[in-house]
Amino acid sequence: MAKLKVSLTPAIGKLEVVTKSLVNTKIVGRYKSVFKGRGLEFADYRDYTQNDDASVIDWKASNRANKILVKEFVEERNLNVFLLVDASSSMVFGSTAKLKNEYAAELATSLCYAILQASDSVGFALFTDKIVHKSLPAMDPKQFYLLSKTLVDTKNYGGGYNFNNAMKFLMTYLKESSVVMIISDFIGLKGDWTHSLRIASGKFDVVGVMVRDPRDKALPEDGANVLVQDPFSKKQLLINPDEVRDRYRQYAARNESIIKKEFQKAGAGFISLTTDKDFVKPLLDFFNRRARK
Repeated sequence: MAKLKVSLTPAIGKLEVVTKSLVNTKIVGRYKSVFKGRGLEFADYRDYTQNDDASVIDWKASNRANKILVKEFVEERNLNVFLLVDASSSMVFGSTAKLKNEYAAELATSLCYAILQASDSVGFALFTDKIVHKSLPAMDPKQFYLLSKTLVDTKNYGGGYNFNNAMKFLMTYLKESSVVMIISDFIGLKGDWTHSLRIASGKFDVVGVMVRDPRDKALPEDGANVLVQDPFSKKQLLINPDEVRDRYRQYAARNESIIKKEFQKAGAGFISLTTDKDFVKPLLDFFNRRARK
């Protein structure tokens, strides 16, 4: 398996500062309202007070008890959230200040921090054509540092891409109804991946988070020839961008659209990100859309 030649240490060293700054954003609050606020379970009755809204009065129970009672609810049990991070060769690419896997590392650790702040359990796995590293969900601050350490390790990066194998892993590794966030560029999808996605979405609350570089979407316009390489087969081809630019852009847009539609058809959420733009606003937009539903 190919090894990452670029050190992630400088970027990962800043992760704690980057992620803890999210406490000052609405990320944690929106996460709580969208995921933890999906359901409440009845705990007990208590006496009505002047601070209560009249709409929470349970009139049947009040009549039986001969006093005004309201129902008390508690949030459903803590969630298990699982971050499935693509570590394949196509993620070891970048035309901006960050490689796709550097960007994904900041995103994954930021989500991990927000999840722990919401008092939920978080686990993770890195995958290529196999599962590289895994950790079961736990409500433990050590998960943040374990994830950061795993993302720093260059031996975990490079190799093929097998989405179907990753979905099969989830089916036996996680509890039903876990929230699964798949962070990937989704380049290299093969076989009946849509079937695997539908099966996983039937058991888990799945959210696809597409991370792509601007060059995944469009070729440069500086007029120079470009050497392109397949990230998995390593085959190379020298091209004139002017001759294929429109077709490349159309193909990339169509590919992204198909992947997004398949996630939606499977009942899964979907977020599209690019490495030249911050991920906070797209995350908030996703949480807001989901809250409205």
